[in-house]
Amino acid sequence: MSGEKECCACSEKRKDRSPEEYRDLINRLSRIEGQVRGIKAMVERGAYCPDILIQTSAVNAALNSFSKVLLANHIRTCVTNDIREGNDEVVDELVATLQKMMK
Repeated sequence: MSGEKECCACSEKRKDRSPEEYRDLINRLSRIEGQVRGIKAMVERGAYCPDILIQTSAVNAALNSFSKVLLANHIRTCVTNDIREGNDEVVDELVATLQKMMK
């Protein structure tokens, strides 16, 4: 796959990301991490359940948004490049990934 490399220490695939894509994904994850820490603090101080649930819903929405961005990037780069190179197996991999995501 173009942009993907096999990790030397294991069989995991890896992807080279542009600095912009990397920064966007890391920033999103950092915000989500902060939100989760905030929820933990709410539980520790005994916050009211509906308040915690609302914040949990916000984290779920942020994770879904992260997944949508990552999936779109994956389709636009890895999947497209593989299909152009004749590796149609990437479609089966994408379908399997989508099935796992929709459980």
